[in-house]
Amino acid sequence: MANEMKKVDAVIVGFGWAGAIMAKELTEAGLNVVALERGPHRDTYPDGAYPQSIDELTYNVRKKLFQDLSKSTVTIRHDASQTAVPYRQLAAFLPGTGTGGAGLHWSGVHFRVDPIELRMRSHYEERYGKHFIPEGMTIQDFGVTYDELEPFFDKAEKVFGTSGSAWSIKGKVVGKEKGGNPFAPDRSDNFPLPAQKRTYSAQLFAQAAESVGYHPYDLPSANTSGPYTNTYGAQMGPCNFCGYCSGYACYMYSKASPNVNILPALRQEPKFELRNNAYVLRVNLSDDKKRATGVTYVDGQGRELVQPADLVILSAFQFHNVHLMLLSGIGKPYNPITNEGTVGRNFAYQNLSTLKALFDKNTTTNPFIGAGGAGVGVDDFNADNFDHGPLGFVGGSPFWVNQAGTKPISGLPVPAGTPNWGSKWKAAVADTYTHHLSMDAHGAHQSYRANYLDLDPNYKDAYGQPLLRMTFDWQENDIRMAQFMVGKMHKIAEAMNPKMIIGGAKKPGTHFDSTVYQTTHISGGAIMGDDPKTSAVNRYLQSWDVPNVFVPGASAFPQGLGYNPTGMVAALTYWSAKAIREHYLKNPGPLVQA
Repeated sequence: MANEMKKVDAVIVGFGWAGAIMAKELTEAGLNVVALERGPHRDTYPDGAYPQSIDELTYNVRKKLFQDLSKSTVTIRHDASQTAVPYRQLAAFLPGTGTGGAGLHWSGVHFRVDPIELRMRSHYEERYGKHFIPEGMTIQDFGVTYDELEPFFDKAEKVFGTSGSAWSIKGKVVGKEKGGNPFAPDRSDNFPLPAQKRTYSAQLFAQAAESVGYHPYDLPSANTSGPYTNTYGAQMGPCNFCGYCSGYACYMYSKASPNVNILPALRQEPKFELRNNAYVLRVNLSDDKKRATGVTYVDGQGRELVQPADLVILSAFQFHNVHLMLLSGIGKPYNPITNEGTVGRNFAYQNLSTLKALFDKNTTTNPFIGAGGAGVGVDDFNADNFDHGPLGFVGGSPFWVNQAGTKPISGLPVPAGTPNWGSKWKAAVADTYTHHLSMDAHGAHQSYRANYLDLDPNYKDAYGQPLLRMTFDWQENDIRMAQFMVGKMHKIAEAMNPKMIIGGAKKPGTHFDSTVYQTTHISGGAIMGDDPKTSAVNRYLQSWDVPNVFVPGASAFPQGLGYNPTGMVAALTYWSAKAIREHYLKNPGPLVQA
């Protein structure tokens, strides 16, 4: 029988960005908070100490900061006619584990959101008509507007120490010819720090993009352009462009992470406790299934423990939030046949396409120099900044050069047809490594009836519980969008006059390949909205079915975004926390009436 711990006001499951933000907000409100993190404790020192912190073999190849798939993973299949098999080797996506979660190993690209993407269905129906949205596409509105979220984007940027170039502040244009994004929504304040310096690759991209009529801007980056002390008193050092951001802990204290930017302040809170190596099995519910009473977890010694709490926050990685809801019986599981149910619905990914431009030896890009969020982008084809009418697809994509540091093991581009080893391979590496750049079309992936999550009937985790099953494949809309975007991005590459361009778009019939890394931008499954029939949580990320359970994270996105999700996750979490503090704690119960 599980041992029962002392009851607390709130228990938080997962200690990445969402968990850390919630912990800080709730302890400030006077609550006793326990955070349970399935992985080990990690900190910049000693875990991120130089030089071991830039060991590519340990971090990029052997995946030190990522989830142990031998204990728990997802199963994957392309459609419902197939039998899913377990994802046992980290490749297509990389869920983090340990203190900081994905917020420790992320790159640092820190966007807000295009306002149109918060009301995707409404916008497309208004501009193009209801019939423009393909059959089987299940996109929805978020149920919250950009204007409502703007103060929380601003708050998050000041916690993260974000570097960037604003376009307009309170309606006044300030970023023209200064690196601002003319497509960006208005802001209440500037970025905390100026944009990072442009690498030579970024300069080449900006010049080429401008020459073909696009509008280049500095990427917003949570890698500091100078020393910074954030809202909570956490200190950050200036980024030195070492190139070891994504997949690594930053030894310079320059990349924003829960470990650097929030945990030092939480350590001063007597009402807060972080327990590592605490694997949560389920949320415990009352007999009538309408209230959570706490969670059951297994600690590092293998003991099964119960942590009672008045408030349960599921703030784990997207997969794990959905998995816990399904295992715990919170909400109705999604049924793709009837299109009913909400938990597991609208699973989405990122529709990524990459081109590499190879130059002659007169153009030296020094790709080993880099920062995770540094770069230049264009938004001319993001969201609905262009006319989709004659194109026959939904969604948009920013393009960018994001020089994050090309590593000597995993980042050696060579032309097609090059042998995998030997003298010809060595010659090709020497010829291309310091004379290339990479650019991405970071396409917004839409949600479909055919892409969803549920419990696998065949495979179980190390604790005897069903694994989460991922049914996912690229749809026709994804292929069309990728081909259009690569065609537009190819014009930028051509304008640089490279000797060769490699890479391309998905072709008709392309299936999702789980063996090749694409991105860890995974969303949906416990989506937010205004209708309990089509969303698992309301606009404040509160479960419709169990009102003392809140579920912040990318699991709340009804579909994917063109931008990286972290900025949106942070803003939504601050938005949800404010609703808890100002309304829920005064009158516990549903914040929105179904």
